[in-house]
Amino acid sequence: MESTPKQPLMVSRGWIQAVVIVILFGFFVLGYLAYRTYTGEPPIPERVVDGNGSVLFTRADIMAGQAVFLRNGLMEYGSVFGHGAYLGPDFTADYLHRAALLAIDFHGGESSDRAKLQTIADFKTNTYDANSGTLVYAAAQVHAFHELERYYASYFGEPDSKYGLRPRAITDAQEIRQLTAFFAWTAWASSALRPGLDYSYTNNWPPEPLVGNHATADAIVWSVLSLIALLGGIGLLMAAFGRWNFLGWHGRERQTIEFRAPDAVTLTPAQRSCAWFFFIMAALFLLQTLLGGATQHYRADLSSFFGINLATFLPFNVARTWHLQLAIFWVATSFLAAGIFLAPMIAGHEPKGQQVLSYALLGALALVVFGSLGGEYAGIEGIVRSGWAWFGNQGFEYLDLGRFWQGC
Repeated sequence: MESTPKQPLMVSRGWIQAVVIVILFGFFVLGYLAYRTYTGEPPIPERVVDGNGSVLFTRADIMAGQAVFLRNGLMEYGSVFGHGAYLGPDFTADYLHRAALLAIDFHGGESSDRAKLQTIADFKTNTYDANSGTLVYAAAQVHAFHELERYYASYFGEPDSKYGLRPRAITDAQEIRQLTAFFAWTAWASSALRPGLDYSYTNNWPPEPLVGNHATADAIVWSVLSLIALLGGIGLLMAAFGRWNFLGWHGRERQTIEFRAPDAVTLTPAQRSCAWFFFIMAALFLLQTLLGGATQHYRADLSSFFGINLATFLPFNVARTWHLQLAIFWVATSFLAAGIFLAPMIAGHEPKGQQVLSYALLGALALVVFGSLGGEYAGIEGIVRSGWAWFGNQGFEYLDLGRFWQGC
């Protein structure tokens, strides 16, 4: 039997080699940055104490406060360290600014230059002892912590939905204290100087003049260079690809592409099942669009959606969580359908039982989509209290769905 001649590649081997080099270099940089991130992360103190050694909060309180933040979907409402949504405040910047104002008042008020300088010294001085795991707060920082604990109790315990959250979103005093401890730790990490350096653990982000936080020159330079490299690299890639035919695309494209009338294509049973995938994809896309409109309306009017108090049954953080998850789901559905539809065309035949497997995949997809959306709602609304990270709302942006649904 004569062997079928091997078709030449659609692109040149040099192009493939260039792509491999770029991928390897890119993953090397990502790996290096991940290593630097974990080795340079700010420490979480075992205990935070006042000048007399009395404990204000502990590492366990900080971690529990992060869990309160995630469980209540606050990353899809506000943000921490700049990561999250932007309807609510960035709670790192919010705590830092409010604490600085309280510290200035504690030291003598806005009219006193000494009060302002002492406030900068309080926040910039790193009093963390790595050997004992103890962080010592200055008296003004202790005062600010207690005042802000009361402030956040009022903010999250608001009896109406004027902030875009569900009424009385967090009312437990212990959870409020833990949440405040988490915000306080992020504010400390963003203002206290790294040992031996003249900038904080977050490169002085967020900028806050009241505590002497100003953007570093390195942060500005590398931000600009990264943007230039991104846009310039894309431009050079497109220019090279469109300029030189030796990269091996243009001529082959004109010779091999052909079109067939739809009625001339015979569909396999599995390919016919893809109609349901695309129908569901369209429904998910429509729902995502409607939720996107609702989230944007929140920015115009927090308390009324054309006369309806939407936040009482669909708070902003629920709507945004669903909006982001549905974007992932409808794209994934499209890719699955495309794979099922194209596989027989590429292979020349359809594997036995492929139709049954495609419908089973459709059922699994529906289980994950509706199960995770329901879990996210139940987690944010406080219905799921035990195992919330598994079956409720995991809480990380773009990774809100519980780990059980994520594993499915």
